[in-house]
Amino acid sequence: MVAKNDLDLFPKDVKTESQSEYVCKILKTRLNMENAKPLSTPLSMHVKLSKDECPKSDHEKEFMSKIPYQSVVGSLMYAMIATRPDIAFAVGVVSKFLSNPGKKHWEAVKMILRYLCGTKNKCLCLGGGNVSIVGYTDSDYVGCSDSRKSTSGYIFQFMGGAISWRSRLQECTALSTIEAEYVAASEACKEAI
Repeated sequence: MVAKNDLDLFPKDVKTESQSEYVCKILKTRLNMENAKPLSTPLSMHVKLSKDECPKSDHEKEFMSKIPYQSVVGSLMYAMIATRPDIAFAVGVVSKFLSNPGKKHWEAVKMILRYLCGTKNKCLCLGGGNVSIVGYTDSDYVGCSDSRKSTSGYIFQFMGGAISWRSRLQECTALSTIEAEYVAASEACKEAI
């Protein structure tokens, strides 16, 4: 992904896909966050969300009922699927709590929005690179503290532009880091084929 103002460095046959207007609309009209302090990553490494942060008291549930958590996460999912592979992992993490989000979950969503605030002019560039498919994959080990499952992720590029990406919880519970990596590599190979 590159910033729109860097596009003149690429050949004219490079195609770009951007949702900067959509991101601005989410930040401004729905949440009044267009001037939020930007973050450099969508979700910090120290943020570990679990079901323990879900509201338990009536007061907490009432507070969270006034927050458009599901709607905002849905908007983030749309951006992620269309043109923003950089937020795939973070959106996957916060979407686990759609049925009963807590304050800490909402803070994580706002972190993603602050990241988008600083990167709203980023876009996918298709073309201008080598005519080859390049793929990357990775996983974490026991990333979900509730289920003890790991998360796999991959991204494939064609001619320098991202064409396929995914970040999701693994179906099995890995017993080691290497097992989690093998599962991730297997999923990426299936996509490559």
